[in-house]
Amino acid sequence: MSHFGRPKGEIIETGKNGRLNPVVKPLEELLGTPVQKIDTVIGAEAEEAASNLGKGEVLLLENTRFDIGETKNDKTLAEGMGKMADYFVMDAFGTAHRAHSSTAGVTEFMEESAAGFLLDKELKYLQGAVDAPVKPMMAIVGGAKVSTKIPVIESLLEKCDTILVGGGMIFTFYRALGYETGGSLVEEDIIDLAASLLKKAEEKGVKIVLPTDVVVADKFDNDANSAIAKVNEMSGDWMGLDIGPESIALFKEEIEKCNTIVWNGPMGVFEMSNFAEGTNSVAQMLAEATERGAITIVGGGDSVAAINQAGLGDKVSHISTGGGASLELLEGKTLPGVAALSDV
Repeated sequence: MSHFGRPKGEIIETGKNGRLNPVVKPLEELLGTPVQKIDTVIGAEAEEAASNLGKGEVLLLENTRFDIGETKNDKTLAEGMGKMADYFVMDAFGTAHRAHSSTAGVTEFMEESAAGFLLDKELKYLQGAVDAPVKPMMAIVGGAKVSTKIPVIESLLEKCDTILVGGGMIFTFYRALGYETGGSLVEEDIIDLAASLLKKAEEKGVKIVLPTDVVVADKFDNDANSAIAKVNEMSGDWMGLDIGPESIALFKEEIEKCNTIVWNGPMGVFEMSNFAEGTNSVAQMLAEATERGAITIVGGGDSVAAINQAGLGDKVSHISTGGGASLELLEGKTLPGVAALSDV
């Protein structure tokens, strides 16, 4: 069983929030066996179909989020799911941070519940980085906004020796340091918090590395006029869209010192080819670090997209399939979909 999109309890025939029919053929190819698919999640039809399954046969239930109770961890829905099997294997790490009927509630109505191979691998790498990292440990944190990464940065300050910061969030840190930022993205209400994070890092002896130069542009467009600017020389309304060549060299020097590296968030607007150099370079650095024996973990949708875009997805130790789940694990939080299992 699985969810598909966010239909919010509404039955949708097709599209990104629709039925699971398009999943049947790929699933059959992967499993090498026919897959029977029904249009319900629980109830008499589902229970009968499950009871009639022979050895090695597979039944696929409908999109679990067609039932409004799924995201509310409804016990009736969970019990209905539990009637169709004796054992539950949780392998959806991307939703393990959600206490839903199909991720947590259903375990109450199964004889045994365990982690699947993917979930086990995710926990091995991410939990290992949290609990027992091979030192020195580094986090590379990027993305547009500091506000979305505050909890994970605070948690990483307890574990890391070095934190590299890139992406649009650097400009909020620059403002906290008193620099001009031109027309770059700045979260005005987070400036004081950014300053406190820098102070906390200093007190804990954690090295925070900010870019020393950036690629600036006169508009948010791949074909914009661009230039390299030192961080203390930004002015006017030009905006920073990537880290500069000096910063790339600095980041490479720091990455080469570390044995556990966690990357979450791009260094710039990598979707635009003219502002993707910083992100692509970091991806290459992680591939090289992996080759020399470092443990490299990439998490978060944009970072995963970036390293795959660079063609280096198979050159790092682990690519996490969970955006929110990986962040919450790095924050030290307990994931409901993991805590509910009887055997992890």
